[in-house]
Amino acid sequence: MNLVWMVTGASTGLGRAIARAVLDRGDRVVAAVRDPASIAELQSAYPDAVLVVAVDVTDPVAVRDGVAAAVARWGRIDVLVNNAGRGLVGAVEELTDDELRALLETNVLGVLAVTRAVLPHMRAQGSGHVVQMSSVGGVVANPGHGAYNAAKFAVEGLSEALAGEVAPFGIRVTIVEPGPFRTDFAGRSMSAAAPLADYAGTPAAALRESMAAQDGQQPGDPALAATVILQWVDDPTAPLRLPLGERAVSRIRAKLTAQLADLDHTEPVAVATAFA
Repeated sequence: MNLVWMVTGASTGLGRAIARAVLDRGDRVVAAVRDPASIAELQSAYPDAVLVVAVDVTDPVAVRDGVAAAVARWGRIDVLVNNAGRGLVGAVEELTDDELRALLETNVLGVLAVTRAVLPHMRAQGSGHVVQMSSVGGVVANPGHGAYNAAKFAVEGLSEALAGEVAPFGIRVTIVEPGPFRTDFAGRSMSAAAPLADYAGTPAAALRESMAAQDGQQPGDPALAATVILQWVDDPTAPLRLPLGERAVSRIRAKLTAQLADLDHTEPVAVATAFA
């Protein structure tokens, strides 16, 4: 059976690579994008297999309408890929309320809105797969990336809970944790808070500089990432989390190793806090 994939943020980067890989293997794509013209080339190449829906994930009405259009066209949604997102660099003190809200509305509330709109249809059909595009930054935090880390840590937590909630309905969840891939994330999709002079020369400022420098130089190949994601969706035994890229694997391993060492160190004190 040809699967129906709904991919948010399908016009660029990993979202576009996933959409292309899905179409190349004969499945169908609901491309949820803010600007339908941005996906015109893909729609023209696969006119019978692509449905473009204009969706800003921060607009609940647009989300509901986009999901309804997908179900009206093909009767089901088999795989949801929550890929739409944005970046923000800046030390926590540098961030404004408006910058924080804009990031969280897209990267957290938008993910929740689309997921909650699709789940009733997956429950009704007794199957489905939700692919949450997190990041290595959803496991390991960097100075200067606190807002983005907060958003992706939230996606990790809600997705881990979601996996247990929907498993009884035949629905699976995958949390994808990419390292740096050669997309426009570090360029067009990245914004920066106004810098404070006191943070010059600090790790937060260094991340701001390195983010701009890596644009177009990232080691990861989006097409290969898309291939692995499709394989993960096809494998019913695949675990919950999928790190992608050598840097993601090495940084996550170092974080978890250090965290386990901290747990061992604090265990005697931690377990001695119960009532006698």
